[in-house]
Amino acid sequence: MNAPLRIIGKGERRVDGLGKVTGRAKFAADYNVGHQLYGKVLRAEHPHARILRIDTAAAKRLAGVEAVLTGQDIPGEKAIGIVVKNQAILASDKVRYLGDGVALVAAATREIAEAALRLIKVDYEPLPVVSDPEEALEPDAPRIHGEDNTFVHHKVRRGEVAKGFAEADFIIERKFRTPCIEHSYLEPEAALAEPGEHGGVVVTGSVQNLFSTRRSVAAALKLDLNRVEIIQATLGGSFGGKDEVMTSMCCRAALLALATGKPVKMVNTREESMLESYKRHPYVLYYKWGAKQDGSITAMEIKCIADGGAYASMSPFVTWRSVVQASGPYYCEHIKTDVYAVYTNNNYTGAMRGFGSPQVNFAIESMMDELGEKVGKDPLEIRLQNGFKDGAITATEQRLTHKVSLCEVLTKAAEALDFKAKWKAYRSAPDAPKKRGIGLACSYRGVSLGAEGVDAAGAIVSVQTDGSVIVSSGITDMGQGAQTQMSQIAAEVLGISMNRIRFLNTNTSRVPDSGPTVASRGTIMGGSAARNAAQIVRSTLLEVGADMVKASPVTCDLADDHLVDKGSGKRLASFAELAAECFHRGKPMYGLGWHKAPHTSWHEEEGKGDAYFTFVYGANVAEVEVDTGIGKVDVLDFVSCHDVGKAINRNSVLGQFYGGVAMGLGYGLLEEFDYEEAVPKQLNFDEYLIPTAMDVPKIRAIIVENADAAGPFGAKSIGEPANELAAPAIVNAIYNATGKRVCEIPATLERVLLGHKLTRTGERASVKKDVMAGDSCKLGRGDR
Repeated sequence: MNAPLRIIGKGERRVDGLGKVTGRAKFAADYNVGHQLYGKVLRAEHPHARILRIDTAAAKRLAGVEAVLTGQDIPGEKAIGIVVKNQAILASDKVRYLGDGVALVAAATREIAEAALRLIKVDYEPLPVVSDPEEALEPDAPRIHGEDNTFVHHKVRRGEVAKGFAEADFIIERKFRTPCIEHSYLEPEAALAEPGEHGGVVVTGSVQNLFSTRRSVAAALKLDLNRVEIIQATLGGSFGGKDEVMTSMCCRAALLALATGKPVKMVNTREESMLESYKRHPYVLYYKWGAKQDGSITAMEIKCIADGGAYASMSPFVTWRSVVQASGPYYCEHIKTDVYAVYTNNNYTGAMRGFGSPQVNFAIESMMDELGEKVGKDPLEIRLQNGFKDGAITATEQRLTHKVSLCEVLTKAAEALDFKAKWKAYRSAPDAPKKRGIGLACSYRGVSLGAEGVDAAGAIVSVQTDGSVIVSSGITDMGQGAQTQMSQIAAEVLGISMNRIRFLNTNTSRVPDSGPTVASRGTIMGGSAARNAAQIVRSTLLEVGADMVKASPVTCDLADDHLVDKGSGKRLASFAELAAECFHRGKPMYGLGWHKAPHTSWHEEEGKGDAYFTFVYGANVAEVEVDTGIGKVDVLDFVSCHDVGKAINRNSVLGQFYGGVAMGLGYGLLEEFDYEEAVPKQLNFDEYLIPTAMDVPKIRAIIVENADAAGPFGAKSIGEPANELAAPAIVNAIYNATGKRVCEIPATLERVLLGHKLTRTGERASVKKDVMAGDSCKLGRGDR
């Protein structure tokens, strides 16, 4: 299709927008049926303890209670886990964090169910607790599972790191920390489970990854997959957070529904949600770089320790992305990277927007600024010198064969805020009660799942006899706009307007398993599948249409809701007439599109491979004002620049830019889900701080488009890249203003005031402390 694009690139209205703005959209908690029961979970009383006895007798006797279940009542598999099945649906022998469920109740009202929970008696033997990931590595640390708390070790090896350090003029070593983060979606988890008409179970819920949830529910109930139907309700946000926590809820609701023979509804309160749900991984990061006086990097040695919490969850995949990208988009011949995930008694950690990138990007971009400082080059200059160009070879020895636009996004972002002039002026400004600074950060990011596993997706396009169109997919829309993007792609291929299309929410019994909706793969995978499905239907329509008007298919086109002559644009038949003719001739107007990602590879032992089939590039610039007396930071202006390949829906892309910056600001300045001996200290938004509209600055969005053959109409991804750079850009701006390097985020008042003071001379430097063994450039946790 070489014709000009008519729908792609436009800011079309969202296909799910009307229901949301009118209040007619049905979220999971809005679903109710007659005679439904209400389910509740009894959670652990200790973050780590053996379960000695569970007495449910009194709860079962309470009027209105119809079922009380424990782990012993699960007929099938008793644990879930996408990678490692070690998360108990209901703990039977041991609780490993305070969010663990121990028993379930189904009752006629919520109030009765809550009263029944209070009647369940559980005897525990408390066990020692470990809450710090580095302490979890100690030989005498409490063991959460088995004999070793380390359950993931990924590595990358390139060149000879000792040789690289020997060639260096100086070495920089730093220790960084990133926080545990709550997803903060507006809608808490909810599900309604109903016994199936002909056996099995139907679950409607706020589910992100429906097919993995279906597998777990089927395994727990000992049912075939075709007996378990998972239906996506409209989601009130997820950001990666409604995967395993929703799988647990769906399993529990389904167990209660089949035990009682009645529908069971479960809805978490905000406190229950924050207590049970998984979080973004906190990381401890050790970075050691060797460099020449001209600013080139000779060696990188990196060690990252991720707090996996109580269960494996997605840690193996999250940390794999970290190890691939831990050295950033920068040339270096000698690299040694090790990334570990360890068990603790904190909330388990899993997927969150960024998926292992925000943590390492904070460290990489802080190091790059410091490297520039050492050799007398500004942050833009040092990045343009070391940044990947076309044909670059990455740390995993993958040659980049697509358009590498790192220098383009860096330059455009810097120019938009006059970065070089402001950076020079602010760093030499005299001391004052309030000082301004400007910071820069960039990244590259692998698109979709990469070599994590099978990466494929399906979509269905069905033209009705009146010319209206139904589209559906195994990709879930959680608010990110995936349904609209796929609709636009189908509309472009079919030459129709968007108002002809209705997009159906995902239902596991009606669309093909398309894998998880993660890794910013909605557009590039779901969109490619939708394009393929629409092209199947398009071929049929053109064949029938050409015969209908006595023309050749090669001279006909579909445009503006009509069959048209390709040369003159003359309208030959309406789309509705064309659809009706196909029906009368018995021709199918249904297309199942399937898309499998291009080849990727990974050699775990060697730490090498073609990790992703393409990458995206982005740059952020932040301008801040720091109150030097109290450490308060205000972000005044911001530039977000990303190469998206092709913007399918311009408004949706801009929305991702703005939302990503807002979330990144929270990561850099405000948010931290904190623990005291594995007991969460914040369980609602009165204490857990997220940015408000008053905190978000003016955001200048710059969309760069270098079409990529791997994506539909050249599109790649933007959901996660938009979120992973704001924090380092802000922290680098703080350094530009104050001369103090913040090595632990969020950059709270205390951390800004007490940050590590670095010299600003550009002289040769050698850091003699062995940070890789545990020394740090910052105050330790005991010195807050």
